[in-house]
Amino acid sequence: MIPRIIREKGKKMIGLSLCTSVVDNQTGQLWGSFMPRINEIVNRVGNDFFSLQVYPPEYHINFNPSLEFTKWALVEVSDFTHIPKGMKAFILQAGDYAVFDHKGSSGDPSIYQYIYGEWIPKSEYVLDDRPHFEVLGTNYKNNDPDSEEEIWIPIKK
Repeated sequence: MIPRIIREKGKKMIGLSLCTSVVDNQTGQLWGSFMPRINEIVNRVGNDFFSLQVYPPEYHINFNPSLEFTKWALVEVSDFTHIPKGMKAFILQAGDYAVFDHKGSSGDPSIYQYIYGEWIPKSEYVLDDRPHFEVLGTNYKNNDPDSEEEIWIPIKK
């Protein structure tokens, strides 16, 4: 699997976040609280959803499944003039990403084992200390083997 290398220009986003870990995965609760409120976001751009992770420095070097990180459920917006109560603004900074098109269950870790264990070590890139995210478009179906999503990994040479 060869990724596309894309220069992301940056995005304005609105959503909800929480602190979680691989061991104490609260992604379902996060999306369960975000999706019923999606219509409160009036300045949305497009129909995609973004599942975004902000990891502490060196998270992937010293990986520990109990180590906490910030998980976001987001949508892109045109501006921050209206942020629904309890939601937060997030600015995704510009930068280079390796984008992997993934078809299969989001619960299958093999794609991430390939990215971090094979592709990155053999590539001319290293991980950059910026958010990692998945774009959940119209073909995304949670934990379905026919689901499709894009996995965006921050990289630098």
